[in-house]
Amino acid sequence: MASPLHGIIHPAQRVGVFIDVQNIYHSVKNLYNARVNFSELIKEVVADRPLVRSVAYVVKSDTAMGEDSFFEALRNVGLELRLKDLQIYSDGAKKADWDVGMAVDAIRMANFLDVIVLVTGDGDFVPLVEYLKWGMGRQVEVAAFGKTTSSRLRESVDRFIELDSVPRILMRMSSRVRRAKDARRSS
Repeated sequence: MASPLHGIIHPAQRVGVFIDVQNIYHSVKNLYNARVNFSELIKEVVADRPLVRSVAYVVKSDTAMGEDSFFEALRNVGLELRLKDLQIYSDGAKKADWDVGMAVDAIRMANFLDVIVLVTGDGDFVPLVEYLKWGMGRQVEVAAFGKTTSSRLRESVDRFIELDSVPRILMRMSSRVRRAKDARRSS
């Protein structure tokens, strides 16, 4: 469950949730060989407070099969999607992150939120956390998996929600689904 460090949960706090989908998706896949139940994730981080906005930041790729159904599933649980194309450079390098977009959105929306929940373990968000807390007076919470979360990020927030201890947000992949995905990757 959530471990309050400094932050206190009040039932009237207006909450905004900002989900770094790639970060969380790959953490769950690599740590647990599972998928994220985004509906349960949102319930856990909102904690019975009024949800004002919930935004998922995703990257579209040219080759990902089932991507449209994944995006639709995110929309069906009430997430507003922010989409960006995968950038492929001339040397073959690929880049796919939403750090700046997520930070700008959190700052823009902070004026009508009491709590900003960042669902990411990425330590690049520490300056954002500090600005939201000390520059705007907002409570900032991070929800992520302990093993893939920057220690600096964890220390900078008002409340860290340890997703490892919330088993209902993990959807285990059956061996049949894993074999099908592995077969698609190798073809």
